[in-house]
Amino acid sequence: METSLPQILTTSETKKIYNLVFYLSLFTIIYNIAEGIISTIVGYSDESLTLFGFGVDSFIETISGIGIAAMIFRIAHNPESKKSEFEITALKITGWSFYILSGGLLISAVLSVIQKQQPESTFWGVIISLVSIAAMLVLVYYKKKYGKLLDSKAIIADANCNVVCIYMSLTLLSSSFLFEVFHIPFVDAAGAVGLVYFSIKEGKECFEKAESLNDSCGCEHD
Repeated sequence: METSLPQILTTSETKKIYNLVFYLSLFTIIYNIAEGIISTIVGYSDESLTLFGFGVDSFIETISGIGIAAMIFRIAHNPESKKSEFEITALKITGWSFYILSGGLLISAVLSVIQKQQPESTFWGVIISLVSIAAMLVLVYYKKKYGKLLDSKAIIADANCNVVCIYMSLTLLSSSFLFEVFHIPFVDAAGAVGLVYFSIKEGKECFEKAESLNDSCGCEHD
């Protein structure tokens, strides 16, 4: 079986690819802000706990995205440099935010079951989750592609972290679809609990990244 040799890039090609990765990180930030605004507003209006929690998660991902953009900018100019204090702080804030979100969602899910609350509709949860899955698949594809070209574990790890976002979108899609079509009781609360699992996982990984000496993240083994 033949093994392909890594592509040797010129300085200008390397710079161009790093710029493309940086633009992808900026797109991720803008996308998460838009997704967060729409999801929280619609989720609150339709009383969908899963969609509302998904929107809050998007805002937290925005904080993480800003730290990642700073990381890309740094390694583009100095690949051997270590994490900046700004990146470490962003990671820790993101980690604590995920833990707080997890606690809030878990309590809200329990209360919704006790009080027998159901969403008015989960139609937009289906639509938003499908859009999110499509967007994340594109980001994962190009981040992995450019990460391999640059032989950058940091960029590949970031792509793998976006895979977790796909799992969260699938959780939203499943709970929203099941309620909208079959009106299964408490499936929205179950979806929120599913988000709790991924939020705790992401929070833990943020703290692991903050403490590590290199730019790789715990998501790389997913």
